[in-house]
Amino acid sequence: MLGIDVLEATGFRAIAGKKVGLLTHPAGVNRRGESTIDVLRRAPNARLVALFAPEHSLSGDVKASVNFEDVIDPRTKLPVYSLHGKNRKPTPSQLKGLDALVIDLQDIGVRSYTYNVVMRYAIEACFENGVEVIVLDRPNPLGGFKVDGPILDREWFSGVGAYQMPYVHGLTMAEIARLAASEPGILAVPESVRRKGRITLVPMRGWKRSMRWPDTGLKFIPTSPLVRDFPAVMGYAMIGLGCEYSGFKHGVGTSFPFRGLTFKGVTADRLIRDLKALNIAGLSYRKITVPDAAGKPKEGVYVDVSDWQAWRPTELSFELMRLACRYDPPNPFLKVTSVQARSFNIHVGSTAWWTALKRDGANVNVEANIAAWRNQALSYQQLTRKYWLYN
Repeated sequence: MLGIDVLEATGFRAIAGKKVGLLTHPAGVNRRGESTIDVLRRAPNARLVALFAPEHSLSGDVKASVNFEDVIDPRTKLPVYSLHGKNRKPTPSQLKGLDALVIDLQDIGVRSYTYNVVMRYAIEACFENGVEVIVLDRPNPLGGFKVDGPILDREWFSGVGAYQMPYVHGLTMAEIARLAASEPGILAVPESVRRKGRITLVPMRGWKRSMRWPDTGLKFIPTSPLVRDFPAVMGYAMIGLGCEYSGFKHGVGTSFPFRGLTFKGVTADRLIRDLKALNIAGLSYRKITVPDAAGKPKEGVYVDVSDWQAWRPTELSFELMRLACRYDPPNPFLKVTSVQARSFNIHVGSTAWWTALKRDGANVNVEANIAAWRNQALSYQQLTRKYWLYN
C-alpha cells in the first residue's frame, strides 16, 4: 500500500479539517492507478485548493530542463503552480491560505533526479511560512539497500542535487524528508525555523528494503519522458553519468533510453568487445538493431544487468568516461565549455574526480575512486539508518 493508499485507509486523518496543496505528477497514483489529485478531491473534511508541479510538469510531457509557467488545470480548474519555472521553491503567495502541502512524488532512487530536490525546496518554504508538510511515501524502485557512487560535494549543490548523498542513495522520499527535517544543516533555513517546522510522514505498508519495483506488483507509470519503465530506471543510474559530454549517447535512435549505448565512429561489435574487457561485475552486453528516423537500421549495444547482487549501479558510467578518452583522444573532457563543465559536475558531484579525469584521461584510476566511493556510500548508509521507515 502506497502512502496515498494508507492515507485513504486511515480516513484521511492526516488532512482532516485542512486546506491543502498537492505537489505531484502523473506517477502520483494510488495502487489502483487513480490519480492522487482525484483521491484528495473526494476526501471528506478536507479541501484541495492548489496543485504544484515539479520538472516535466503536472502532465509529465515537458522535456528535461525545460521551464514552464503556472496554469489552471483544465480538468479540476485548480491553479497549478510551476516549481520549474520562475521559481523552484514555493513562494509565500503560492502557500498563502494553505494549512498543509501534501507531497506525492515517485522518485527513482538517484540523487540527480530532481524530485527529491524540489521536495527539499518545498519543505524549506513550508517551514518558513508555517505550513505543515505531509509526505506520502512511495517505493525506491532500486530497493533500499543499493548505495553507490560519489557523494555530492556541497559546492555543486543545484536543482539536480541538494543533499550530500551518494549518487544511488537507497532511501525513499519520506526517509529523505525525515532526514532533511531532523538533521541540522541540511535544509537552508535557520535552526529555529527547522525545529518549529511541522512534517507528517505517511509510510507505505508492505514494502521491504529488498523490494525492487517488479516485486511491488505495482504498474510503473513513466516518471519523465525518457524514464518510461523499470529498465530505464536502472539505466539512468547505470549509464546516465557516462553520457555527460563523453561522446557516448544513451538509447539507440529513440529506442531504449538509458539502456542502449552508441559512440560515433565505433561499431557495436567493437564496443561490446571493449566493454567485456572491462570485466564489470553483474553486467552483460548484446548488439541490437533498430530503425532510425529515416527507417534505416541503426546498431547499438544493450546493457543487461545479469547479476543484481553483484551490480554496482554507477561503475559503468565511470568506465565509459575513461573509455571515451580512448575513443576520442586525448580527452573529450578538455573540450567542454565552462557551462558544460558545471553541468557535468552538478550531476557527478565530485571535484576530485573531475580534476583527475581532465588530468589523466584514459589513465584515470577508476578503480581507486570506485573503492573510495563505495566505502563512503556504506558509511552514509550506516549514518542514515536511524531515519529508515522500513527494514
